[in-house]
Amino acid sequence: MQTHKLRTTRHATPQEPLLLFGAALKPDGSPTQTLRNRVAAAVRFGQSRPAILYIPTGGAPKNAQTEASVMRKLLHAHAIPDTSILLEDTASDTFASIKACSAVLRRLKHPKRAPLYFATSTYHAPRCWVLLRLAGWMPHAVPYHPFPIFPQSNYAKVLLVIAHEILATLWDSLLVLLWRIVR
Repeated sequence: MQTHKLRTTRHATPQEPLLLFGAALKPDGSPTQTLRNRVAAAVRFGQSRPAILYIPTGGAPKNAQTEASVMRKLLHAHAIPDTSILLEDTASDTFASIKACSAVLRRLKHPKRAPLYFATSTYHAPRCWVLLRLAGWMPHAVPYHPFPIFPQSNYAKVLLVIAHEILATLWDSLLVLLWRIVR
């Protein structure tokens, strides 16, 4: 993981962390539209803030690329400098991202009661919010485009995604609670 010191702007405003949750890469290591949308939402939000520290998280590699490293390239394409990016490229899933990013936030001395922003897809946001809250943070999802309207033929797929997120939220919540107890 790249080292990073908490930087300040010329107005001495500390950078506000913004977690960017990864999404699976294509087999060739390129970003999916889902990942591009998450980065675009983070950048749009960051344009309205005085100082954002983007923390892309995701280490599931495809073709020698991690989700975090691909997100860094997408952030560079939006003119975000390396001084505003801190990679977390070890996490293989949402729960691992919560643990790894919590360690990063503690190193940055981010106050537990200060807002913690995160960018992810609409369907994934409730799980991320619950897990970050259970980990002791004050999470705030950045605005993301509305959930797309699906043709009737895709309703079964949508229901599977929703069922997956509900079950994953329950499982990951249990893991976060156990992690906090053992830690």
